[in-house]
Amino acid sequence: MVEGGNKNALNRETGADGLRDWSYDLFDCFSDWGLCCRATWLPCVVYSQNKQRLRHLQHRGTPLQGGGQNFNEDCCFYCCISLPFPSLCWVLQMGNRADIRKRYNIRGTGGSDCSTVLCCRPCALTQEQRELQLEENSFS
Repeated sequence: MVEGGNKNALNRETGADGLRDWSYDLFDCFSDWGLCCRATWLPCVVYSQNKQRLRHLQHRGTPLQGGGQNFNEDCCFYCCISLPFPSLCWVLQMGNRADIRKRYNIRGTGGSDCSTVLCCRPCALTQEQRELQLEENSFS
């Protein structure tokens, strides 16, 4: 894994365990209406962009130019799962959310990821993308 940028750009307080809270609360998603709407109506696109951006930061240590493709294999896979089994998309998103939490030393568990994604998928996708954006913005 490559180092990358600032993983705590808003300088959130870390606990004795080295973990911190998300930079933005779950319901801060409404402060970015454009992203929140995309996450609501096109969750496959936001999911795939988050996955691409995280993978690029992990392997190259730099932001992905253009924020990632709108439609790629991750987006198609998400759609293929969601069309016949709409209730299973949370499994894909839960794994991605756990990877983001691990990268940024964010407090949480698989259970909290599961409940967050199940209760408010668009807010979770928005929160994840905003966390990635903070690190990407720290490069400029």
